[in-house]
Amino acid sequence: MIQLLFTLLGAEALVVFALLVKSPLRKLTIMGLDRAKRGRGPVIVQTVAVTVLVVLSSSVYSMVKIMNRSGDPEAGGVATPTDQVLMSRHLLEATLMGYFLFIALLIDRLHHYIKEIRRLRKGMEAAMKQNLVLEEAKNRSLEELKARERELANLSAKIKQLESDFEARSREVKAAEANAIAMKKQSEGFLLEYDRLLDENQSLRNQLQIIDISLSHSDSKKNM
Repeated sequence: MIQLLFTLLGAEALVVFALLVKSPLRKLTIMGLDRAKRGRGPVIVQTVAVTVLVVLSSSVYSMVKIMNRSGDPEAGGVATPTDQVLMSRHLLEATLMGYFLFIALLIDRLHHYIKEIRRLRKGMEAAMKQNLVLEEAKNRSLEELKARERELANLSAKIKQLESDFEARSREVKAAEANAIAMKKQSEGFLLEYDRLLDENQSLRNQLQIIDISLSHSDSKKNM
C-alpha cells in the first residue's frame, strides 16, 4: 500500500511538473487530462477519491484506537512496540493519502486554470485582431472621409467659380440688353428722323412742282 501511494505521488508530481513547465509535454498532459474528464473518466476519478477517503478515514480511526489504547491505565498506559509500528504505518499511510488527494485537487485546479488562461488568451487575441480590423476600417473610413472632404472642397470651389462666371455673364447679358435697348431707341429715332426727312423731301418736291407749274404758265403768257 505504501509503495503504491509513493508511486502515485511520484506520478502526480510528474504531472504537476509537466503542467508548470512550458514544454511539448504540457500539451500531451493537458490532452490526457481532457480525455480523462470525458465520458466515464470523472466517475472513475470520483470512485478512486472516495475509496482513498474511506481508507484514510480507516487509518485515522485505527490511529485513534491505538492512541486510546495507549492512554488506557488498565493497559499500563504505555504503547507496545507493535502499536508503535502500527501507529507509524497508519500515520505514514494517512499522510501519503492526504498528500495524494491534495495533489490530485491541485492538478485539477492547475488543469482548469491553464485551460481558462488559454481560453482568455485566445479571446484576447481575437479581440486584438478585431481591434486591428476596426482600426484599419476606421483609418480607411477617415481616409475616405478626408477624400470626400477634399472632393467637396473642390466642388465648392468649382461652384463658386461657376457662380462668379454666371454673375459675370449675367452682367454682360444685362449690358448687352441695355445696349440693345439703347440701339433700338436710337434706331426708332433714326426712323422718325427718316420719316421727317421724307416728309420734308416730299414737301420740297411739291413746292418744286408748284414752282415749275407757275414758271411754265408765266412762259406761256409771254409767248402769247
